Amino acid sequence: MATAWRTRPQAPDAAARLAEAAGLPRAAAQALLNRGIRTADAADAFLRPRLSALDDPFALPGMAPACARLARAARDGERVAVFGDYDVDGVAATALLSAVLGRLGARVRPFLPHRLDDGYGLQVGSIERCLEAAPTDVVVTVDCGAKAHAAAAAARRRGVDLVITDHHPPGDAPPDAAAVVNPHYADEAPWRHLAGVGVAFKLAHALVKAARDAGRPGAEALDLRPYLEWVALGTVADVAPLAGENRTLTRFGLARMAEAPSVGVRALLDVAGVAGPPQAWHVGFALAPRLNAAGRMGTPEEALALLQCADPDEARRRAQRLDTLNRQRQRAENRVLGEALDQALEADPAGGLVAAGPWHPGVVGIVAARLCQRRHQPAVVIALRPDGGGRGSGRAPEGFDLAGALAACAPHLERFGGHAAAAGVELKPGRLDAFRADFEAVCRELRADEPPPALDVDAWLALDEADEALLGALDAMAPFGAANAAPRWASRRVRVVESRIVGADHRRLRLADGAVERAAIGFGMAARGDPSPWIDVLYEAQRNTWRGRTNIQLRLLDFRPAEETD
Repeated sequence: MATAWRTRPQAPDAAARLAEAAGLPRAAAQALLNRGIRTADAADAFLRPRLSALDDPFALPGMAPACARLARAARDGERVAVFGDYDVDGVAATALLSAVLGRLGARVRPFLPHRLDDGYGLQVGSIERCLEAAPTDVVVTVDCGAKAHAAAAAARRRGVDLVITDHHPPGDAPPDAAAVVNPHYADEAPWRHLAGVGVAFKLAHALVKAARDAGRPGAEALDLRPYLEWVALGTVADVAPLAGENRTLTRFGLARMAEAPSVGVRALLDVAGVAGPPQAWHVGFALAPRLNAAGRMGTPEEALALLQCADPDEARRRAQRLDTLNRQRQRAENRVLGEALDQALEADPAGGLVAAGPWHPGVVGIVAARLCQRRHQPAVVIALRPDGGGRGSGRAPEGFDLAGALAACAPHLERFGGHAAAAGVELKPGRLDAFRADFEAVCRELRADEPPPALDVDAWLALDEADEALLGALDAMAPFGAANAAPRWASRRVRVVESRIVGADHRRLRLADGAVERAAIGFGMAARGDPSPWIDVLYEAQRNTWRGRTNIQLRLLDFRPAEETD
């Protein structure tokens, strides 16, 4: 069945006024109106975000005691373990906070749990392994610990202060720790959607401010801007909403990658074949998979070592190693995805999907994301153990609360954690069928009022409006991702000048509207066959660079015969 096109409410007079006041093309002004941006001042704040406008880090709940304890550790040269996570968000946060605490005087060592050995989050076994590795005065977590009551008790029994920083939804009460920094404890939610690395950056900012206020030597020269590239990596990789401070931090982080990347990130960009200024989609589809491959197929320390690397030759070798691991991950993922898709045929598309098998635990999260994307439904994929239990990962479409759905299925789970879009689970032995039935039913109930899927259209354009002026405005609206999707445009009754297959299954078109022609690419659209001579098209406008030449290109999202009406 064809996907509906849904034109967002149009306000031509308001768009014209905003376009004139903000110096924007009409279409870009309409796209801003669609995002709730209605004045020239609001447009300026959105299009030209400033680091100086970031909120005071001490406004975050728990920041003052966390900063005080870690500032004392840095001042006194105490031994601090930075306890992270094995995904890109956790690794980037570990690198950032380790670097800043070290520069402030603490004796720092990073610690990363292992996906297969330790499982999801801050566990008793993993914190005990951390404390047994070396003498430690303070443990500070990044990207984990929101519900780690047992692990917090274990740290306290050993006489170690625990500072928890996390962005995942907490339980009814915080763990018994020296401090807990979590934006979810705020009455209002200006930082509710920070990634783990975003919370770590706010803590780093607080520590630097405190050190400067105390007159600590070297504090004035400690510049946090170089670490923004790691904030961008973790924020985009964690699919955090690119709105508010997330968008500001990511935008400046991507600019840092383009202008002065660290040695490790430079090597990663090279091995991933990223040419030109990195965009958010480069992080999501080229950089993050390689960094994540370390935790999935090897050890997360390999990704951390690349980010911390200062020698170009060593960084090149480490980046190539991650590229090799990523290829191994792709082969394992393709096999598991095929088997999971076979199981998906049995699932009710109106509910949730659970697929399980004796699979590699390192790829279940990616397969869950693929299933969610293809079938537009919540999906949990579980790597089963011989005892019938297993470790899995879930993903959900935008607007669905996956963590809430799993909470309703908690009797079948050893534990679970995550947020609305992504989560990890530990299945109890022998509970697969019961979990599958309850998850499908819970999701069916939660999705009962969900509107049918549709492709939104920000504005209808003549092809000549998809020009450099519009692309310049889009550059200012970026980075695009979760909660800040790239605007989608549509054009009526354009003529197909050329249609051909490129690559394995892509369709390249040449489209004309009067005297204006535009190139278009439809990824995965080869099987749809040649379009009729006159079509309506729905697309994103972008630049395409090939062999040193840059042209305007339409990335097709859909097309239909022109005689059909909106």
